[in-house]
Amino acid sequence: MLLVSLLLARLASPPREFQPIVWFGLLAKELAKKVVHSNRSPSQQIIAGAMAAILLILPFWAIIYFLLQLAAFPWFFEFVILYICLHDDNFKLVAGEVKQALNREDKTCARHLLSLWLYRDTKQLSSVGICKATIEKLVTTPVYGTVSTILFFSIGGAPLVLAARMIKTLELCWPAINPKFKHFGQPINLLSAALFFIPSWLWNFTLAIQGGPKSILLLFKPLSNDGPLYNCIKTCATTASVLKVELGGPMKFNNQRVEVTKLIYGPKPDSRAITAAIKLASTASTIWLSFLVLIPLIWAALRYLQT
Repeated sequence: MLLVSLLLARLASPPREFQPIVWFGLLAKELAKKVVHSNRSPSQQIIAGAMAAILLILPFWAIIYFLLQLAAFPWFFEFVILYICLHDDNFKLVAGEVKQALNREDKTCARHLLSLWLYRDTKQLSSVGICKATIEKLVTTPVYGTVSTILFFSIGGAPLVLAARMIKTLELCWPAINPKFKHFGQPINLLSAALFFIPSWLWNFTLAIQGGPKSILLLFKPLSNDGPLYNCIKTCATTASVLKVELGGPMKFNNQRVEVTKLIYGPKPDSRAITAAIKLASTASTIWLSFLVLIPLIWAALRYLQT
């Protein structure tokens, strides 16, 4: 069931505007408009962020959980949940379209494609900025897609996968790196960082082994980040090291510039770097899919030898 949902999410994902997780993100944005007040004290904003996250996650998760318990065929609804939670794994196709747009020197089209996926300003991105944003999104989506789905489904089934995906969606909608959500988004960003620490490290290792010893050693070195909280910076640093390009750098949120650590491991990326990043992410995902297939086969073989 897990393998089929992973493959189907990559091959037959519905348009983004029809994805339930995207609807959940839109609801989070609308709620933020009502409860985020930058003129209040940081402690009040932190409490508001925690309460808003509970208000959004708990009711929807509880309803779906009880429906699973009452369903005559729970495996079908578990499959639907897994399929819904894996839709962002389809970003590889979008990355290919962005690359083609850059080759045509159609930056407007490339920016529009990214605006549907990113929760930051994309209207003023340069060609280098477009390449950086595409690569960073490409290599970070499997952390809360393929990797976390396999791990969390193995531990707690579809309900845990859904809860983790909802938490990640709120982190993306309320990023602490955005000055507007500096305090309001802290609770959900810290919770997401703790929840996805192991999936993120395992995915980074899968990327690093493709870059050799230097990239692997980078995983064990602390990364200096003087800027705001940014959970994806370690994955971006690993990718930059493997691809030998520059990632990171300033971002804009609501026309406000935010300084982010530059990850300089080579020249600035171009459209060819997007192709290399697609290959890097695809190889890493293939490793995880192979792992998913091999473990049951090994288990079955051991059972057979014991009998």
